[in-house]
Amino acid sequence: MHTNTLLHPLSLRRAEPADLPGVLTLLADTAEWLHTQGVRQWPRGGFGAERIEPLIEERVLFLLDDELRYLDPDESAPPVATIALDDHADAEFWTPADDPGAALYIHKLAVARPWSGSGLGDALLDWACTAAFSAGLPWLRLDCAKANPRLQGYYRDRGFRHVRTVDLPHRSSGALFQRQSEDVPITVFRDLTLAELISA
Repeated sequence: MHTNTLLHPLSLRRAEPADLPGVLTLLADTAEWLHTQGVRQWPRGGFGAERIEPLIEERVLFLLDDELRYLDPDESAPPVATIALDDHADAEFWTPADDPGAALYIHKLAVARPWSGSGLGDALLDWACTAAFSAGLPWLRLDCAKANPRLQGYYRDRGFRHVRTVDLPHRSSGALFQRQSEDVPITVFRDLTLAELISA
């Protein structure tokens, strides 16, 4: 595990409207890095606010924070990582034969470049897998760039199985993956969303 996660306590929470600028910055930085790697899954420059605001409003966008940033109230540091998790199956990819309602779906998974290689992406995938399990759903699913074998290999190495690749000319994504849900212990960060579930 990267030393960042040992020296900096991390916590996961739902994104709030005030988090929008930080999320857009993180996604833009990630999109630019992807472009330098030759990956065209996300638009260069990131996503417009109109794509991210609905995720915040629906309360399906989650942020991983470095808790030490709260020691400096003047610092508006962007989140360490972000992930959206919902039950919105992309109809262009997932068909009725896939039983779209049997899964939760990952979108907008991004880790800030200074935290790259620290295992946070793995931990968020495990957290999402546990969320699907807790919801009584058998699958965790995602789609990723159909022309990025390195990213596809990353997901395979983390327990995802390639379902198929949907090749649509207007979509750079289309490699479909799923992983069986399970209860995975998370030790890398504190899950502040658990308090919401307990109080609900």
